[in-house]
Amino acid sequence: MIRVLVDTNVVISALLFPNSIPARALALVLDEHRLVLTDSIIDELHEVVRRKRPDLLAALDAFLAGIDYQLASPGGASVPISDPDDQPILDAAVAGAVDIIVTGDKAFLSLGLDRPRILTARDFLDWYPRTGAPPTTSFEETKP
Repeated sequence: MIRVLVDTNVVISALLFPNSIPARALALVLDEHRLVLTDSIIDELHEVVRRKRPDLLAALDAFLAGIDYQLASPGGASVPISDPDDQPILDAAVAGAVDIIVTGDKAFLSLGLDRPRILTARDFLDWYPRTGAPPTTSFEETKP
């Protein structure tokens, strides 16, 4: 099973746009892989939703409570990243032996790492071998 860390921007896009490419990528991770999150991602999700779309806070909480994910913690410093706010996420991905990071963040995308492999949501969907069945998990299914 592939271990995939999905960054805040992808989860937020999936929440706001349930038929989007980020939503499809997140659903695929939830259906067929092991989702990995960090405390800083969860905190940032709450902060962004509280600030931009407080009406979706209950949906976010229901979503997080209803999915299975592993919580990764930062280990020692790994590869430096240009945005210091992203360093704990990258360190947790490395320490947690994550295979893929799905993100739209340019600071991650410019790293060029072999492991974890860093892909946009579209690249993840293009890379992933087709199974013939669409992903079934979405925020829409977890809204209260």
